[in-house]
Amino acid sequence: MKFAANLSLLWPELPYLDRFDAASAAGFDAVEVLFPYEVAAKETERALTANGLRLVLINAPPPNYTGGPRGFAAQPEAVARFRSDMRRAFRYAQALRVPMIHVMAGEASGAEARSTFVDNLCWAAKEAPKGITLTIEPLNPIAMPGYFLNDYALAEAVLSEVAADNVALQYDSYHAQMIHGDAVAVFDRYRAITRHVQLGDSPDRSPPGTGTVDFPALFARLKATGYAGYVSGEYHPGGPTENTLSWMRPQ
Repeated sequence: MKFAANLSLLWPELPYLDRFDAASAAGFDAVEVLFPYEVAAKETERALTANGLRLVLINAPPPNYTGGPRGFAAQPEAVARFRSDMRRAFRYAQALRVPMIHVMAGEASGAEARSTFVDNLCWAAKEAPKGITLTIEPLNPIAMPGYFLNDYALAEAVLSEVAADNVALQYDSYHAQMIHGDAVAVFDRYRAITRHVQLGDSPDRSPPGTGTVDFPALFARLKATGYAGYVSGEYHPGGPTENTLSWMRPQ
């Protein structure tokens, strides 16, 4: 099983670039960063190279420095901006050889939002550089009120409409548990379209094993189904991150 560390959440006490050192020391060979755009790509590249790490996932769009919401792929009035910002994300991903970009839908609702989301994903799938997979991830309405993509069945329907090999599902145990009440059942139901897995416990994105998600059962399903993608820790450690990494050694 391939493990990654989300450096936007883990080792929060350390400066950004020092988190790469910590991840390597903890035994990771891959990391993900939600929004790495505030740091020059070359600085991140140096930190990756120095530690023998691969950056496997970033989010898009880049942060909105004017204070607007993060993500607007489902907002009909923001199509031009979405496409401009995705081009920037593509350039950043290419510079760092990132194979996956999570495309955030943003706050929206209704048929027009759904149509916009599908159209934008179709456009992005065609524009994406070779070797880059776009992912979409349902986010629960408690953590992200008003977020358009708030259900795994909706994600499946959207992916069916987009019908592109380079667009897939990003599964998150925390959100799956919060939305549907059984993260393991959600993984089983949507395994075929899942390209990336993130781990966090419910109800407050705590370390695996501290909440309501049945992680022994989830890891058993990951193994039984032959899942070959990355499994990334994306949670609030609530103390020394090193004390929360037993999930890297599942029984």
